[in-house]
Amino acid sequence: MRTRIITGMPLEELSSSSMTITTPFLEIAALMTNWWDEINDSTQWQDGIFFALCATYALVSTVALIQLIRIELRVPEYGWTTQKVFHLMNFIVNGVRAIVFGFHKQVFFLSPKVLTSILLDFPGILFFSTYTLLVLFWAEIYHQARSLPTDKLRILYISTNAAVYFIQFCIWVFIWVDDNSVVEFVGKIFIAVVSFIAALGFLLYGGRLFFMLRRFPIESKGRRKKLHEVGSVTAICFTCFLIRCFVVVLSAVDKDASLDVLNHPVLNLIYYMLVEILPSALVLYILRKLPPKRISAQYHPIR
Repeated sequence: MRTRIITGMPLEELSSSSMTITTPFLEIAALMTNWWDEINDSTQWQDGIFFALCATYALVSTVALIQLIRIELRVPEYGWTTQKVFHLMNFIVNGVRAIVFGFHKQVFFLSPKVLTSILLDFPGILFFSTYTLLVLFWAEIYHQARSLPTDKLRILYISTNAAVYFIQFCIWVFIWVDDNSVVEFVGKIFIAVVSFIAALGFLLYGGRLFFMLRRFPIESKGRRKKLHEVGSVTAICFTCFLIRCFVVVLSAVDKDASLDVLNHPVLNLIYYMLVEILPSALVLYILRKLPPKRISAQYHPIR
């Protein structure tokens, strides 16, 4: 009787039962690992996934271009408004990504290696500039509504982006001169920091504008739509930049999670879908409304 536990099962039977239970889980884990490795090492899967990314980016880029043309036809007299610049930058970012992934075999094996880094990192920096343009727009609306000065906001946006491009350029120069793991690590951490700053920007000004609209006394359909628009875009962009920050840090400390290699197609598919393709598609859909034909002096480009 001493060999029995509270349940009344002998220790020998309990050990045998545990092995029986854990064995299927180990087998499933082994199958999943083998499946992941087979896809990553398969040339057909690599081509299929990267060409799928190419096609998806091309589709989003085309949508942005069509929307830009529609806005230009609707309000040609206003020149390059914030709304038009935003759609133009979306067209460029997604178009460059489509070209890069369309020629993925050549891109991942370019020499010197810094060329690969430029082609993979530059669209990400441009994506940062594109979506922080929304933060600038919201910041201007918030400051105007609070009767706060807005003259320094554009200077802050331009100087921040100039600093980001300058530091990234210096990192590329260091990679070109002496390509080592330390420089690559610093480059990835820099991208993570930039992404975190963008996430904070959306949380700060998207959140402020959202709560300001909620406190607005007049209940109307336009107010509800604007509240939904600001809340949705803030949540989408904050989440995508936060995910980018986390994944880039992970890839910096774990080589198995690297995104800059050809034999990680599944990871690239998940990453770019979550941090660029889906956010861009959703934001373009939310901001699809065209400006009115007759525009007042207080017209704001992004509706």
